[in-house]
Amino acid sequence: MSEKTRWYVVHTYSGYENKVKANLDKTIENRNLHDLIHDVQVPVEEVVEEKDGKKKVTQKKIFPGYVLVKMVMNDDSWYVVRNTRGVTGFVGPGSKPVPLTDEEVQAMGIVEKPVDIDLEIGETVRIVSGPLENFMAVIQEVHPDKHKAKGLVDMFGRETPVELDFNQIEKLD
Repeated sequence: MSEKTRWYVVHTYSGYENKVKANLDKTIENRNLHDLIHDVQVPVEEVVEEKDGKKKVTQKKIFPGYVLVKMVMNDDSWYVVRNTRGVTGFVGPGSKPVPLTDEEVQAMGIVEKPVDIDLEIGETVRIVSGPLENFMAVIQEVHPDKHKAKGLVDMFGRETPVELDFNQIEKLD
C-alpha cells in the first residue's frame, strides 16, 4: 500500500510565502518529486478594500507566514521542504510535523488540485481518504469533467453506491 499523503503546515519568514511555494514547486519539478510532494498552497481570500473612494479587490493571505504542503512524510520529503529557502520549520511539537485533519483541511478552505486518473467502468479501486478509507469500490460511472467517479462499496454484505473525488481513490497495481 502506498504511503499516505497528508497536508502539513510549514512556517515561513513573513512575506516569503509565495517565494517558498515557487521554490518548492521548482524543486519538485527539478528533482521529480511529484510522487512525494503533491501540492503546495498559500491560501488567499479576496478582500474588497476602499481607497480614495474606489473599491479594489485584492488577494489577502489567510495565514500570513504559513504555507500548506500536501506530501508523503518521510526523511527525503521532510529534508527537501525543511531546507527550502524561507522555510523556518514544520508546525508541530518539537521537530515532529503534525498533519492536518480532514476537518482542518476543509475548514481552511483548501481546494485540492483535481487529480486526473484513468478509470474504467468495472475497475476496482481503493479509497484512500474520507469516511470510507481503505474500502474497495467498483467503478460504475466516470465523470472526468467533474473529477468524480461513482462506485459501489460492499458494506455489511450490501453494495452501496458512493460518489468519490478522483483524489480520494487510487488504482490497484
